[in-house]
Amino acid sequence: MRVDVKNQLAVALHYDKTGAPRVIAKGKGPIGAKIIAVAKAHDIPIEENEVLAGALSNVEIGDEIPQELYKAVAEVLIFVLRLSDAFASRALRKFQSRQR
Repeated sequence: MRVDVKNQLAVALHYDKTGAPRVIAKGKGPIGAKIIAVAKAHDIPIEENEVLAGALSNVEIGDEIPQELYKAVAEVLIFVLRLSDAFASRALRKFQSRQR
């Protein structure tokens, strides 16, 4: 499946465990594609959710997400944490196997 870059929407969130997550970048088309490319280049997990991205795109950059999106964003954060844990576990096993 090929993604249509001119309609690609991306929203980047940052959560430092104080307050609510904040929108730190958003864009559609080439800007959205660039946000995704930067995330991939830095091994930042990406969750594809068109409906959530559309809702988050209405939040101003630098603002916390609204309370009505907490549950949906929490589900994404759980997804990201699970990916991070799985990645860390694989890296640890790989490191340990090299030590033997």
